[in-house]
Amino acid sequence: MTCSIGTDVQHAAAILRDGGLVAFATETVYGLGADALNPQSVARVFEAKQRPKFDPLIVHVAELAQLDSLVKQVPPMAEQLAAAFWPGPLTMVLEKESIVPDLVTAGLTTVAVRIPAHPLALDLLRKANIPVAAPSANPFGRISPTTAAHVAEQLGDEIDYILDGGPSQVGVESTVLQLTADAPLLLRPGGLALEDIEAVIGPVSIPNPDARPELTAQHSPGRLPKHYAPRTPLVIQNIDSMDVKAGTRIGLLAFSTPSDVSDFTAVEVLSADGNLNEAATHFFAALRRLDAAGVDQIIAEPFPDEGLGRALNDRLKRAAQK
Repeated sequence: MTCSIGTDVQHAAAILRDGGLVAFATETVYGLGADALNPQSVARVFEAKQRPKFDPLIVHVAELAQLDSLVKQVPPMAEQLAAAFWPGPLTMVLEKESIVPDLVTAGLTTVAVRIPAHPLALDLLRKANIPVAAPSANPFGRISPTTAAHVAEQLGDEIDYILDGGPSQVGVESTVLQLTADAPLLLRPGGLALEDIEAVIGPVSIPNPDARPELTAQHSPGRLPKHYAPRTPLVIQNIDSMDVKAGTRIGLLAFSTPSDVSDFTAVEVLSADGNLNEAATHFFAALRRLDAAGVDQIIAEPFPDEGLGRALNDRLKRAAQK
């Protein structure tokens, strides 16, 4: 039986405190939340998503002061970033305190933390008064949800309540930055542009984009080669060089309005005038519609590798992995 969907924050907070699972809106995508300090509740998240234990969870809090019990220290660079971007789509990886269960952190000594910007998420966190571990509310490796209906469709039988805050406005997951070494390291591009981060703290190291992480404990979610994937095969290709075979049903995920769509069975335009912020907002929902359109293949245009385009290209690359 599919769980109920509503806007009762008090009810959702009570479920979390009692060890239940609540999917809730954030500005990035919908998260699947559990009491981060309750290993049994966290285990339910992994079971519901069929998520491997080596992929850690992000812990969400409502106030910067709540980090004191979760991390060993908040370095000056983290304080700068928090002042500039929290609440917002930035996750910071810091050295954890022992109170954080190893299941949350893939057994590592670090924990990923953020303060979401969605008002309903913040209200939930304040009323629950606990840190909430929350990955995206979808089966592991599949398309991330940006509406309550997306969550209900994929995980409605596995969770206790969906807190509906409308469509997610950012549309891609948070940017993840590791701050436990001498230099900050970008672990996952996301809803906060790298250029904005570097304007505050200076240069950020970027891992080799062609390096494939091993299937061992990760410092950040979203780093495995295949992720965010539709069931329909997806390839990345510039629209000018597309050669569609006759009789093949092809879906097109276009960044901006294409000049000719006659070869395609289904077309999703992310931004008529090529705006990366607008494209990110529509990205996962459009990919989901193409996946349900009965096409044989999805062709996706790459994005300019700047701003949120960096995060969108990352999602496409992982979605296209076989």
